[in-house]
Amino acid sequence: MSTIGVSANRMEMMQIAKAVAEEKSIDRAIVIEAMQEAIEKAAKSRYGQEHDIRAYIDTETGEQSLWRVQTVVADDELEDPAQQLTLSDAQKIEPGIEIGGELREELPPFDFGRVAAQTAKQVIMQKVRDAERERQFNEYKDREGEIINGIVKRVEYGHVIVDLGRAEGIIRRNDGIPRENFQPNDRVRAYLYKVSREVKGPQIFLSRAHPDFMVKLFAAEVPEVYEGVIEIKSCARDAGSRAKIGVISNDSSIDPVGACVGMRGARVQAVVGELSGEKIDIIPWNYDDATFIVNALQPAEVSKVVLDEDEHRVEVVVADDQFPLAIGRRGQNVRLASQLTGWQIDLVTETDDSIRYQKEFQARTDLFMAALDADETLAQLLASEGFETVEDIAYVAPEDFMQIEGFDEAVAEEIQERAREFLEKQAEELNARRVELGVEDAVMDLDGMTPGFAVKLGENDVKSVDDVAGLVPDDITGWREPGPDGKPVWQDGILKKGEMRKDDAQLFIMKARVLAGWIEPEALEQLEAEMAAEAAEEEMDLTEEERALLALGELGKGGEAEADTDEIDLEDFDLDALAAEGDFAGGGDDAADEE
Repeated sequence: MSTIGVSANRMEMMQIAKAVAEEKSIDRAIVIEAMQEAIEKAAKSRYGQEHDIRAYIDTETGEQSLWRVQTVVADDELEDPAQQLTLSDAQKIEPGIEIGGELREELPPFDFGRVAAQTAKQVIMQKVRDAERERQFNEYKDREGEIINGIVKRVEYGHVIVDLGRAEGIIRRNDGIPRENFQPNDRVRAYLYKVSREVKGPQIFLSRAHPDFMVKLFAAEVPEVYEGVIEIKSCARDAGSRAKIGVISNDSSIDPVGACVGMRGARVQAVVGELSGEKIDIIPWNYDDATFIVNALQPAEVSKVVLDEDEHRVEVVVADDQFPLAIGRRGQNVRLASQLTGWQIDLVTETDDSIRYQKEFQARTDLFMAALDADETLAQLLASEGFETVEDIAYVAPEDFMQIEGFDEAVAEEIQERAREFLEKQAEELNARRVELGVEDAVMDLDGMTPGFAVKLGENDVKSVDDVAGLVPDDITGWREPGPDGKPVWQDGILKKGEMRKDDAQLFIMKARVLAGWIEPEALEQLEAEMAAEAAEEEMDLTEEERALLALGELGKGGEAEADTDEIDLEDFDLDALAAEGDFAGGGDDAADEE
């Protein structure tokens, strides 16, 4: 039995509180608060649960006090006599007290019964346990992103339980390195990537397969990385097998790859040893995405790279004998390169790329033959010069035609005249089709609208400005969705892939919403300003050479396959005679007069 009040054991209670606090690494005030709560609970068992009973322990002397507290209310508002007291009754005890005040009645000491003592013990233990869990959570939450050292406590179903000293962590099966076995009492290093609150206490999740574990190991082994002279910009791992890291130096006099490798490979071998022999490719990082992608696919040699900024995909062309090397064992090399660069990489052999290009070249040739009523040789010549559509031919500057060998002003005018006639006829047919589909004339007033686009809208039951305003960019440009095998499959929208950028589609829809009265013009102006700011920011990231190419309209054309024009014999193709004699079917007289 123990007695509440001033007792000979009060200093012993303070010593117990101090010992528990030191053992559990928590504040002594928390232990004393738990004792106060235990006393309050025991007192309620003695005097009644309906009372508001409060205990206090002096942290210096250990002296204990116990009160029953009642709140003063108006005479006509008394609802709970156990915890409330009317104003008139309260003023009899303490004159001058007001409504809302508290009246304290000191309770006499009492003896703990066996049940009350057990309850008090449970309250104290629970309070201390909660405080210990909170301390563990706060301590290790601040250490997220660090390497933690520990000792293997046990292994359960492939999960490794690690003793961290004052807490336990877990390396789940998926977070471990394959074929790596641990035994109890083995020392282990792991990356702390997550701390979460759970009912049974904080869960500390460790990983040896996390990419940042490798980054932290290099920071520990390479002083230049630790000091920030060399940055590890990205990391991709196939844990236990192979990894790639992209590094860059902020000091031009330091080779980032050589610094990470170390003298005779000492630094990288230290990391490899910690990761159970995992092979590491150290790749020079580059601000130019195409260059970095080429580097990431090493040791394969890349022939051509074509970037798709909208889809964040890249098509990489490699020689036929380099294709297996670029793919890697079970697709490992291209998969790691994709993770390292953040781009979806599509590998194509030079043979397949050539076949595809020849098909595209033939399609353009057939288009120009039909649209311009020209022979195959001229159509191939135009296609080989980079013209892709009839619009390109119709509206290109005449000076560009003059740069083609054998072309003069008369030939250029004749070709462009035929292209414009074809487009006008096509526009009339498309406009008639638009009217037939029921697309309103107001739709044609939208900025960027063409008869062909209007027909495609009508074929997809988009016939008014309100219908256009109700679209989202994916409805126009297309989207990707999981296929039967789980891989993303492209779904065409109203337009085919590549016919309109997603940003342009969003701007087009916003203009329709302004015209329909859905939004204010200020919203459109804000969007245009944001897009202009993004474009300016992207241009700032360009090199001087890229800015020059952008000014010339050539940026983005580099690396594309060139047509094989060896089969076109320009000497057999007399353009001067063509212009003079009017060999173009249907246009010879005008050409001859101009000549």
